[in-house]
Amino acid sequence: MDTNDSSDSPENLRARLHELLVEHRDLDDAISRLVENPAQDELILRRLKKRKLHLKDRISLMERMLQPDDRA
Repeated sequence: MDTNDSSDSPENLRARLHELLVEHRDLDDAISRLVENPAQDELILRRLKKRKLHLKDRISLMERMLQPDDRA
């Protein structure tokens, strides 16, 4: 399902969207903890932020796919 979300049913998209939102929130928490820790690892922090941004893009795409088409 990761490779072609557009072929999934709305129910499957909603389920995947929920998973992505949970992962995004978890990454946000992990990033916050790393920033607060003075012994933070910059490489890990950059990777987490990059993953979080990727998830945000996927979430936005899925949300647009689930919205009714207003062009009609």
